Amino acid sequence: MILVTGAGGFVGSRVTTRLAGEGEPVRALARDLERARKRLPASNVDLARGDTTKPETLDAACAGVDTIVHSAFVTADRKQGPGVNYYATNVEGTANLVAAAKRAGVRRIVVVSGLGTKPSAPGSYMHGRYLAEQEVKQSGLGWSILGPSIQFGSGAAFFNGLADLIRQAPVVPMVGSGRRQFQPIWVEDVTTCLVKMVREPAAYDGKSLEVGGPEVYTYAQILDMLMRTLGKRKPKLPGPLPLAALGASVMEAVLPKPPITRAAIDLFTFDNVTALDSVRRGFGFDPLSLPAYLAEHGLS
Repeated sequence: MILVTGAGGFVGSRVTTRLAGEGEPVRALARDLERARKRLPASNVDLARGDTTKPETLDAACAGVDTIVHSAFVTADRKQGPGVNYYATNVEGTANLVAAAKRAGVRRIVVVSGLGTKPSAPGSYMHGRYLAEQEVKQSGLGWSILGPSIQFGSGAAFFNGLADLIRQAPVVPMVGSGRRQFQPIWVEDVTTCLVKMVREPAAYDGKSLEVGGPEVYTYAQILDMLMRTLGKRKPKLPGPLPLAALGASVMEAVLPKPPITRAAIDLFTFDNVTALDSVRRGFGFDPLSLPAYLAEHGLS
């Protein structure tokens, strides 16, 4: 049995659907079962209501499980508020899951992390993701960690947020100079990597692999690409990081879903890139490029 946490989310729903469609026994852990049912196949999935921040819900979910795919994280595109706390979910939730897994005799955990995860300022979003990885690495369980760059695909928060900004703003603000680099990767390719990690433990146990798409783009180039896709032509306005952080704070204060958060500003403090052949070298296939995806699917 494979348990997928965050099974109603952007990555978790795809991993659950892929595994179930290929005949694997899957249990989907989700806080909102109605939302999960809308995103998951009706058959071959055992739905379990649970929340990694509530340890009492995890023992039953972990019973009989051999491998966990852990994707129940609050991502940087979401602002903190009632029911949304980076540390409680990402760090304490991971610790709770590891403890329940050990009690249940789970053998392995595969974690969906992020490219460039590293120690950072105490209390920061990035440091929390680093601490979550450490919980897994020090657990005594078999583990594998996948760190993708920014992901694109239907429902991708990073790209949808930029698209909304392009549609609505007369001028498109940029974080910094626009020269920061990213290596966008398709969520379905991330799913393929995770499934391989689940199925080939000997090849991936004890490994933390970073992956990105086949091409690197600056932030300004990504904005230009999205404007062409949307048929918009608007000026881009560079802004220093401190000013961008201030703007993110203001938007978090007044908007339920701000286009950028203070946590997301962390992504602009380093180039979010890895080797161009990272997927081919680590997983044996060539990932889809962002332009090819946009040409076929547009933005959704």
